[in-house]
Amino acid sequence: MGRRLGVLLLLAGLSACASSTPTSPPPTTSSAAALRLEPAAFTEIPGWDSDDQAVALAAFRQGCRKILALAPGAALGPAAVAGRAADWQAACRQAARLPAGDDSAARAFFEGAFRAFALSDAGGSQGFFTGYYLPRVAGSRRAQPGYGVPLYRKPPDPAAYSRAEIDAGALAGRGLELVWLASPIDAFFVSVQGSAEIALPDGRGMRIGVAATNGRGYVAIGRILIERGEIPAEQMSLQSLRAWLLAHPGEARALMEQNPRYVFFRELPGADTIGSQGAALTPGRSLAVDPAFLPLGAPIYVETTDGQGNAMRRLMVAQDTGGAIKGPLRADVYWGGGPEAEALAGPMKSPGRLFLLLPIGVTPP
Repeated sequence: MGRRLGVLLLLAGLSACASSTPTSPPPTTSSAAALRLEPAAFTEIPGWDSDDQAVALAAFRQGCRKILALAPGAALGPAAVAGRAADWQAACRQAARLPAGDDSAARAFFEGAFRAFALSDAGGSQGFFTGYYLPRVAGSRRAQPGYGVPLYRKPPDPAAYSRAEIDAGALAGRGLELVWLASPIDAFFVSVQGSAEIALPDGRGMRIGVAATNGRGYVAIGRILIERGEIPAEQMSLQSLRAWLLAHPGEARALMEQNPRYVFFRELPGADTIGSQGAALTPGRSLAVDPAFLPLGAPIYVETTDGQGNAMRRLMVAQDTGGAIKGPLRADVYWGGGPEAEALAGPMKSPGRLFLLLPIGVTPP
């Protein structure tokens, strides 16, 4: 992640839930679309009183480390929609004094320090949620039998190459190889998720995150398969896409190369997964949003369903961004790493609502 892209949504914004949910996201909202904030009482937020908000508080504290480092006059959100850093720093200092694991104290803190706003835009209040996760794949720091597909560091000229040109060897031999994976499909999915945990042959691990991209537009190959009639829209998921690629080795590379966007990586220190805010992400509590509309670091309550179709009502924190996360009501839930996280993230494509929390005293424009 490192300037992490969040999930880039290889599935055309596909990635949940019950059969009654849409099979594709709402139309991408342009930057000219208006984000509307309607004051809402906490008693009007579905499930507010039953949420485990001590976990949300811990995630909020992670982001506070970045907010407290800002100059007091720094704007939060576009056009200072969320006020200035000073408006948040008092809440961050108060949060630091609260006991860990105390739901009642956490809920009282959020209710006492913030006001809630129901979000909508010109199309109404229904948002769209997908999920992303931290892939865990086998790899090697050097090319060797079984590991022949490189992931590259950022070159001096990252915008000069498309995915197809890089796949054809445009960067080979320049000493930019960061790690070698076993399969081009693994490499593609790691690129889509924007980060990974690599299991090395000696038993150790390394974490990688986004260093840069080539700046090309993102093309969702899942949508291409739907349009070709290869996979029905209601059956599209990360898992079904992977299965198709594995079952069609002769066509897989050409399909993946229809997405010209390419991600360059860097090795990350430590064990945490870091989002675009620069804070460690919390599984099930960190949210990727469009920073053109919503401020990173802000608590956002979501009402939606997870990748298994279960009701999901919880307070989260906007701590990441994503190449396909565009619009004021578009969000991506971080589920953590491993097979269980993949199972939750892969099929998630859920409608829902968002409630933004802003410090008392901040009046959004």
